Amino acid sequence: MQEALAQPMVQSSPSFLRRHYRTIIVISLLMADLISITLGFYLAYRVRLAIPIPDQAQGVSRFLSLTPLLIVQAISITTAFFFAHMYHRNRTRYSTDDLQAILSGVSIGTLISIAVSAFTFKANFDYPRVMVIYAWVITSVLVIFLRAMQARVQRTWQARGYGRTRLLLVGSGDPLEHVLQRVRSNPRLGYDLVGVVGCGSNCPPHVRALGDLAQLTGVVERETVDEVILALPDATDEEIVDVISRCDRSTISIKVVPDLLQLMAGQMSIGELGGLPLLNVRDVALRGWRLSLKRAVDVVISASALVLLSPWLLLIALLIKRDSPGPVFFIQERMGLDGRSFPMIKFRSMRANAEQMGTWTVKDDPRRTSLGKLLRRTNIDELPQFINVLLGHMSVVGPRPEQPYYVEEFRKQIPRYMERHREKAGITGWAQVNGLRGDTSIEKRTKYDLWYVENWSVWLDIKIILRQLWQWVIVKDENAY
Repeated sequence: MQEALAQPMVQSSPSFLRRHYRTIIVISLLMADLISITLGFYLAYRVRLAIPIPDQAQGVSRFLSLTPLLIVQAISITTAFFFAHMYHRNRTRYSTDDLQAILSGVSIGTLISIAVSAFTFKANFDYPRVMVIYAWVITSVLVIFLRAMQARVQRTWQARGYGRTRLLLVGSGDPLEHVLQRVRSNPRLGYDLVGVVGCGSNCPPHVRALGDLAQLTGVVERETVDEVILALPDATDEEIVDVISRCDRSTISIKVVPDLLQLMAGQMSIGELGGLPLLNVRDVALRGWRLSLKRAVDVVISASALVLLSPWLLLIALLIKRDSPGPVFFIQERMGLDGRSFPMIKFRSMRANAEQMGTWTVKDDPRRTSLGKLLRRTNIDELPQFINVLLGHMSVVGPRPEQPYYVEEFRKQIPRYMERHREKAGITGWAQVNGLRGDTSIEKRTKYDLWYVENWSVWLDIKIILRQLWQWVIVKDENAY
């Protein structure tokens, strides 16, 4: 009897989720934001009570009297998020990808709520100004955290087949390979690849070839495609327009991979040479005052980390000495800024004679000590590199340094490899937070490193640091060995 009653619920639940998936995602995002705003406002109120300001003329109003302001603040922040398209997403994103939009939305919403309260509620209650700062900080942190939790739930749904996007690729050559690699390496995007059109006899392995461009309209209808990505390296504008016109279903989303000139145009700036105008299509982003800013951030972070972690660093050192014979630290020559060598410091995670058995680390490396397995899996062995950062050898964020021997080999095989040394090596980097670490493709790592060098910004560094912390603390990195 119980099984008979339960059976209809098992069948109807997936059907409801599939029919209303996008609505549920929007509601879950909105609820996460409203909970963050409400809880952040209340915690700011409690912090304000716990940290009174001397010589304040008036006491703090009761929390219930601040409810109108909370309502205004919730409406203002969620409206700012709406206009920033924070509720218009079909696939999950890292919270760090939305970091700037989150901080901007919370800031704008807070300012609007203060302005409204000044003209509307001023006579009814006193709103402590310092509480504004508390609410802004706490709400921002909570929005980032709860949206990350919502993304994990959404990824779980996508892994079970809900809300996935049927993707068709159109193109050939390297652009197609790049898109294909991104789709395969990022299951969180929620794509189901139905196949490729237009690749001819050079279709990548393990991919369905669905014909040529003349058959595109039929393929789109037959495969019920939701999104098309065009990766046509040599197509003219007229040819691209013709391909788009063949995707005549109004519900299809169409994206185009830009060619080299379009990519460069995104970073172009105007320069001059003795009065002759020049277009800068590639430059090092980290120059001038930016270098001083990045160095200041490195010093603050590394010094703070070494002070706060010093008891744990001492404990780890004692455990290493107890676990196996040999020194506590493993010091190895690596190549950094401008191709100069420096001694990189790590906690020793392998036997003392490990380098005699090879220098490249692989999965399940037999040279690891019993404690070293844990140190490498949790990335604790990297913590002494904050000493390198404080000494100026490294930066917190930058391309990972390699041994000089490997650098000499890679520079012969990989175009532009040495250009990654135009910036200090880092404890983590753009390639690492995108899964390219350990025994992975050096070519792909180099592309990510060069993109970082040419597109550096403070926001990008913050994004990389937060994503790395998330991977270290929450997500198990399968390439951490």
